[in-house]
Amino acid sequence: MASVSASHMILFIASILVATSVAGVLTNTVGDLSNAIDDTGLQVSDDVRTDVEIISDSGSDAVYNDTEGNITLYLKNTGSSRLRPGSSAVDVLVNGQYETDVTVTLLGDAATWGPGEVVRLDISEPLSTNEDHRVQLTVNGDEEVFQFNT
Repeated sequence: MASVSASHMILFIASILVATSVAGVLTNTVGDLSNAIDDTGLQVSDDVRTDVEIISDSGSDAVYNDTEGNITLYLKNTGSSRLRPGSSAVDVLVNGQYETDVTVTLLGDAATWGPGEVVRLDISEPLSTNEDHRVQLTVNGDEEVFQFNT
């Protein structure tokens, strides 16, 4: 009878150790998952509050300068969040090619690109004339497309 009690005691202690290990792993996993959901929620919140509009006129001759090979676009922050006005805040594709020679100039007196404020994008990219062209801009996940003819 004593040997049965000892073997039951050993199995009971082993089952408690296994249950504790499983509970520890599950607690860490749930904690990591919770942190990931919080981070994703903050990113989605930033994306939702970000909205920009291209306010340039696609029929205007001011969009593309033939002599300098320069595209000039005006973007207005129509969202509710303040954005960084630097060129690293805007991803630019011209006719499907990623552009790195982009200058972003904040118009007005503000230090950050707030709601209702406008920036000027100068994109150095020589284009062929009498053709349709497409510029895609991405700011914090918000994508805008601008099509024009040179």
